[in-house]
Amino acid sequence: MTEHAPVVFERPVRIRFAHCDPAGIVFFPQYLTLTNALVEDWFTDSLGIDYAHMIGQRRVGLPIVKLECEFARPSRMGETISLALTLLRIGRRSLDIRIVGRGPDEVRFAANQVLVTMSLDTGESIGIPDDIRAALTHAAAHPIHPEHEGTTS
Repeated sequence: MTEHAPVVFERPVRIRFAHCDPAGIVFFPQYLTLTNALVEDWFTDSLGIDYAHMIGQRRVGLPIVKLECEFARPSRMGETISLALTLLRIGRRSLDIRIVGRGPDEVRFAANQVLVTMSLDTGESIGIPDDIRAALTHAAAHPIHPEHEGTTS
């Protein structure tokens, strides 16, 4: 589970009761809920693209069309993990990201995702809108540097 490119967005997340299974560890599908929330926060808080407006009014969706996950160690209720998003590629209609979840001393999980822009009205993929492409390009050019780890660009 190595990094491919510099981190562009990072957030701490507290593991809650609702994330856990009866064994007291994160039920693996909950990581996808957490990564989706991270993407929403990245768009709204870092890229300056209001995610709720993008979905609701603009009718531009961003579904996952390809997903690969690795689960290295369990996370438990009450822990805080750091979720770090790396933008790997910007295509014509899609983008590739990697999200790594880390505990204090170790990687807990990693997910590679391909997200595609689509019209929520037609269900068809569309080109990445110009303002979103500009924000993504800016994020790729201004990653978080190790000396600023834990901050967002």
